[in-house]
Amino acid sequence: MKMLVEYLKLHRKAIGVYFLFALIFAVIFALWQLPVIPVLYGTVLGIFAAFIVCGRDYARFCKKHIQLQSMVEEIKVTDRHFPDADGQIEMDYQEVIQSLYEEKQKITNHMNYQYTDMIEYYTIWVHQIKTPISAMRLQLQGQESESSRELLEELQRIEQYVEMVLTYLRLDSGSTDYVLKKYDLDAIVRQAVRKYTSQFIRKKIRLNYEPLSCEVLTDEKWLLFVIEQILSNALKYTRSGEIFITLEAPKTLCIRDTGIGIAPEDLPRIFEKGFTGYNGRSDKKASGIGLYLCRRICGRLNHKLIVTSKVDVGTEVRIDLDRRALEVE
Repeated sequence: MKMLVEYLKLHRKAIGVYFLFALIFAVIFALWQLPVIPVLYGTVLGIFAAFIVCGRDYARFCKKHIQLQSMVEEIKVTDRHFPDADGQIEMDYQEVIQSLYEEKQKITNHMNYQYTDMIEYYTIWVHQIKTPISAMRLQLQGQESESSRELLEELQRIEQYVEMVLTYLRLDSGSTDYVLKKYDLDAIVRQAVRKYTSQFIRKKIRLNYEPLSCEVLTDEKWLLFVIEQILSNALKYTRSGEIFITLEAPKTLCIRDTGIGIAPEDLPRIFEKGFTGYNGRSDKKASGIGLYLCRRICGRLNHKLIVTSKVDVGTEVRIDLDRRALEVE
């Protein structure tokens, strides 16, 4: 019915003109006192003929609509398969669309080239910057002092930011590969815990870690990045107390701290890119990128990320790793 209404609206001028002419003929015949019946008879026959002609035209109209609807997605890939143009105006429209498509392809190719070039540059930069970082770590590890331990933690922070740069760039890369298979969750979590062992010791924060004893369907590299970011935040904003790592049925990883918490007005925005909130303003080192990346990665892996917090009580981050919710494409 909707298509019929659209068709009638498209041809409303022709329909209006036809009935206007029939009315003019009827008025003239009446003024000249001629029989009006022939005019009515001719009008009815004309309407019958119009139904036949318009019926075929309406079928072509519907077919063309279906073809154009299919091109809504297809035009992103190719500008071919346009339906046959009915007249010069439609040909002009098709030429405009083809011109826009070609210009869009040029811009897309140029942007892809620039993006690929940027990825390659930063990948090389990351590998280069890791060399002096490793050299400084070796020198500091040979020294046993409070200042050297603090410098080692700052080096670790630099490495974390370097990795965040590369992760940020690779997230939107078409070449990003996700290796989805079953992994031992304990093995992944322990890698993250080992990375921050020195911070746990130096800040005298107790770790309550219960063996998780389960397998999850995920990507080890990307999930490890998420867990490391969450642990890093927990350590950053917990001046004293404990950090708990537990598993909630069926397969939800819970990381809870007893830190300063997150202000209620900041909580809805913590996953926004660049948002640091009250805690970030007090900690000038906050970038506002960590949780944004975590949300993006969990979205790609179809893991649900939930954060709850109370000021001066602590923050809990829950990652739903239930493999039934994970769709492998």
